[in-house]
Amino acid sequence: MAHARLGAYPFPMTSRDMTTRAWAELGLLSLIWGGSFLAIRTALDEIPFVTSVAYRVGIAALVLWAYVALRRLPLPRDPRVWGALLVMGLLNNVVPFSLMAWGQLHIETGLTSILNAGTAVFGVLAAATFLADESLTPRRTAGVGLGFLGVATAIGLENLAAFDLRSMAQVAVVLGTVSYAMAGVWARLRLAGLVPQVQAAGMLTGSSLVMIPAALWLDGPVLPREPDTILAIGYYAIVATACAYLLYFRILAMAGSGNVMLCTLLVAPVAILLGAGLRDEVLSPNVYAGFALLALGLVLIDGRLLRALRRGSTPRP
Repeated sequence: MAHARLGAYPFPMTSRDMTTRAWAELGLLSLIWGGSFLAIRTALDEIPFVTSVAYRVGIAALVLWAYVALRRLPLPRDPRVWGALLVMGLLNNVVPFSLMAWGQLHIETGLTSILNAGTAVFGVLAAATFLADESLTPRRTAGVGLGFLGVATAIGLENLAAFDLRSMAQVAVVLGTVSYAMAGVWARLRLAGLVPQVQAAGMLTGSSLVMIPAALWLDGPVLPREPDTILAIGYYAIVATACAYLLYFRILAMAGSGNVMLCTLLVAPVAILLGAGLRDEVLSPNVYAGFALLALGLVLIDGRLLRALRRGSTPRP
């Protein structure tokens, strides 16, 4: 999933036949998350990255709690669940949002989105390591290997050797995807059975309890002044976080988590096109080659294309 997601695999990997409506909503979610990279980078032109994350989680939490109140969804009573939600907020919001926002100060939005696509790869690996029902089959192993190769190619090993701000920013984004993957495992282990919308609201509340004091301590009170900044914050907090979570859960219910993973492949091209068109970003050929390898790895992990090819090649009596 994209960087605004609930976690890499909060539910078992399941896939159902995609209806036209599910495809349309999946495309909409991809557009929303693809646009979030540009919105975040736009806001960072004026406000510090810690403050940008504080605005994101704080506003999104308020929107989701309003939804929970309107729907009268049941709230957890066990203090341990609220503690688990705080940890979920750290893994799924505080760490990845902060690392990726800082990374975007030094690398292109398109490159950030490509590296973010590695979330699905790390998610499969983390699930196979910590969850008994998510085994690492030969096909998934091959997909994970191609995914790692794609991430390494997109970064460029020679860039890692330089270890400058640009290479550190790319590593920060990758570490953010690892945190997303661990969040997916944590959700499966500690938050199973919790209403998803309540889970998202509680998680963002825990994130807000960390990020708002951190922003006030590190940056002081920072109010955006430029209209572009205000619009960008509104977009990535309300549309690309709060509303995107609600849309994500709709698609998840209709199509299963395996199909939602397709969103990972669709988000990056949207972010690349927006970065090129509106910020004049130019990505090197190795970045596109890395994305191609990563996309092939995700296709292998998903498995449907291979199954379709096998069915097509099976001789009929």
